[in-house]
Amino acid sequence: MKQTVAVGMSGGVDSSVSALLLKQQGYQVIGLFMKNWEENDETGRCKASKEFDDVAAVCDKIGIPYYSINFIEEYKSLVFNDFLKTIQAGFTPNPDILCNREIKFDVFLTKAKEIGADLLATGHYCQTDGHGHLLKGLDPNKDQSYFLHAVKNHALETVLFPIGHLHKTQVREIARANGLSTAEKKDSTGICFIGKRDFKPFLSQYIGIQKGPFKTLDGQVVGEHDGMAFYTIGQRKGMGLGGEGDAWFVVGKDIQHNIVYVERGADHPALYATELIADQITWIKEIPSAYPYRCTAKIRYRQEDQPCFIEPLENDRFLVKFDTAQRAISPGQSVVFYQDQLCLGGGCIKTSHHSPQLVY
Repeated sequence: MKQTVAVGMSGGVDSSVSALLLKQQGYQVIGLFMKNWEENDETGRCKASKEFDDVAAVCDKIGIPYYSINFIEEYKSLVFNDFLKTIQAGFTPNPDILCNREIKFDVFLTKAKEIGADLLATGHYCQTDGHGHLLKGLDPNKDQSYFLHAVKNHALETVLFPIGHLHKTQVREIARANGLSTAEKKDSTGICFIGKRDFKPFLSQYIGIQKGPFKTLDGQVVGEHDGMAFYTIGQRKGMGLGGEGDAWFVVGKDIQHNIVYVERGADHPALYATELIADQITWIKEIPSAYPYRCTAKIRYRQEDQPCFIEPLENDRFLVKFDTAQRAISPGQSVVFYQDQLCLGGGCIKTSHHSPQLVY
């Protein structure tokens, strides 16, 4: 008899097909739905309940048991509170990365094993070799290794990615051919606790917002910002700045003085830098044995791999030097390292070498 696999099911097509494929391969499959956030829609019904209905329909169709597990408290303490702390400090965090490390591939994996599962599977577009290495998904437009770079290697040793070798179009074709109700369901986007709502009113419920000046690099005040938390490097929309000339872009922040720096033009030099400093570095398995270490890196999801060197600094920080200047390096986001298809790990961008006036 094959091993028992708990599939993390979100109510989407990717996790649905993952469960289906494992069932077809002879595994004993259990569907597990994670409830991480509680919020009602305009009719007063919990949004998570609607997703769970889709999970139930798929599991009934393919003939596997399914359960809902409540991780609301764990999510708030391990992910959401960190998100608030980071964004209030003026950075641009990525809670999906923390959710994968702390929730999906830690407490969720532990719960799966408690109910008798040997392995955990998810609908991520990634691959693994079964020995704790993380590989890119085959579909370059959907590869999600960027979001899993902080997952511990011992967790990856017991994780399956059933659709990592497929393209998204193939996944939908499999869902259609097998009559799964999620076959045409749109992909979810954005952060689960924000969804389609206006970011500013939502965030204002949780953190204090202090307005301050928009300034150009030469010190000219050109407007007033609504709070540093609402802006990230490279941002063009939502600033309320107009006038003749090219569009305004955020080029930096002075957190200490609550200043958001802006300049005109999508290709303004202040948007580009060849170096960044990162901390909170995690290596999935092997740690580089010699420096400077040559590899490639991404500073955002779906970016093409960028050749670079990595060098260690004091206080567990690393300097990343790119061969070519990178646009809109955003402190708080992740830099993720690769060797061809192998995801090595990554860290949190602390600062980039833009103008010396831009202080983080």
